Amino acid sequence: MLRVMPSHAQLAPEGAREALLAAARERILVTDGAFGTEIQNWKLSEADYAGTLGLGHDQKGNNDILALTKPEVPESIHRAYFEAGADIAETNTFSANRISQADYGAEGLVREINIESAAMARRVADEYAARDGRRRFVAGAIGPTNKTLSLSPDVNDPGFREIDFDYLKDVYREQTDALIEGGADFILIETVFDTLNAKAGVMAASEAAAAFGRDVPIMLSMTLTDLSGRNLSGHTVEAFWHAVRHAKPVTIGLNCSFGAEQLRPHVKTLSEICDTLIMVYPNAGLPNELGAYDEAPATTAGLVREWAAAGQVNVLGGCCGSTPAHIGAIAEAVRGLAPRVIPTPAVRTRLAGLEPFTMAA
Repeated sequence: MLRVMPSHAQLAPEGAREALLAAARERILVTDGAFGTEIQNWKLSEADYAGTLGLGHDQKGNNDILALTKPEVPESIHRAYFEAGADIAETNTFSANRISQADYGAEGLVREINIESAAMARRVADEYAARDGRRRFVAGAIGPTNKTLSLSPDVNDPGFREIDFDYLKDVYREQTDALIEGGADFILIETVFDTLNAKAGVMAASEAAAAFGRDVPIMLSMTLTDLSGRNLSGHTVEAFWHAVRHAKPVTIGLNCSFGAEQLRPHVKTLSEICDTLIMVYPNAGLPNELGAYDEAPATTAGLVREWAAAGQVNVLGGCCGSTPAHIGAIAEAVRGLAPRVIPTPAVRTRLAGLEPFTMAA
């Protein structure tokens, strides 16, 4: 049976923005690694995913629903990443939105999935903080969905859109409300392949924070779809920053993409122009012909350490293919290195189409 959700909000501790910024002034912080590939290691059956919810669709591969049907799986992964040295836990909610869950006939469970996932991460984070007095943070993860606001899925009708901005904003609002209620410190809008989708997420998160009456900082993480440094909607990393800077994200950065080696020039660009924390969590290299990731923890750690040694990053972690061993290696590789100092850019009018535009003074 579906558990009864708490009627009261399990809100995160106050002051997450200030606490994160203070910690980031002292050292390079570490966020966690992949969930999907770690869940695959459990070799779960469809029955494990489905539990006793009685849903009519096959649930195998619906990683988000494990918060309700097999919570020991995501909880053990959170623990493994904290043991490896992570400061930030991302909730296992990448696809826990009404659009993505419709593929599994589970769109009616979006609120419950997000509350349970955030509450689980909050509980484990607070447990580890109590052990050594070092605050751990919870980032409520929001994926891009499988829809795009900027591009048509029909090559014969360039103006066609499957959804509109207001609908996607409402989809994200349902998810952000539940993540905040469950105890998330931040809303992480990640794997941004469409900048307009991200803007819908920003509006939803801002509205949710206002409704809860407190600061809920936004984290933004873009993914690149080609080596020139653009996302699917065509924006360069600099143009993306100009398009979202108004949201005052507590972190901006890159995730997924091609792996650390190919991200080097784009990390450098962001580090020089962004007046906020830089958070980068790349894949463990590129997948092999079987879709597996072969890059060893020491290799990934060595690559991201170069960014840290150059003073270009504030938070590091891993995306697809990364493991607790990768996170442990990263944490050890950057230990003692000075964190990036946030720059103060000159005041200019900065605009963005697909390319950045800076108006001359």
